[in-house]
Amino acid sequence: MTSNPTTVGWKGASGTSYTYFVYSIGWLPDDGQDGNYIFAKVVGNRWQAVYVGEGELRNRILSHVKTGCVTRKGATHIHAHLNSRAGTRKTEESDILSANPAAYEPTGCNKR
Repeated sequence: MTSNPTTVGWKGASGTSYTYFVYSIGWLPDDGQDGNYIFAKVVGNRWQAVYVGEGELRNRILSHVKTGCVTRKGATHIHAHLNSRAGTRKTEESDILSANPAAYEPTGCNKR
């Protein structure tokens, strides 16, 4: 990860707040780092999720940028943090998606 990035909290439907580091689109983590990530844009002075995901960060981020949905939907930043535990990552992803339905198609890029 990059030194001294800005952080932001994303709240899940459970009320849990998750801390993410904020990077501009184009940022890529090192290979082999697992975590959670959110492609996001600012709407009305607030972050809006365009896509919420988890997994091996570099390959997943590259894949979403390549397919183009996140940029077509206006994502300007990637919010990410490391998380090596698959079960915890999936729970967090689901929790954040439940609280951010705009990340689902047609507004966002997550499929139901």
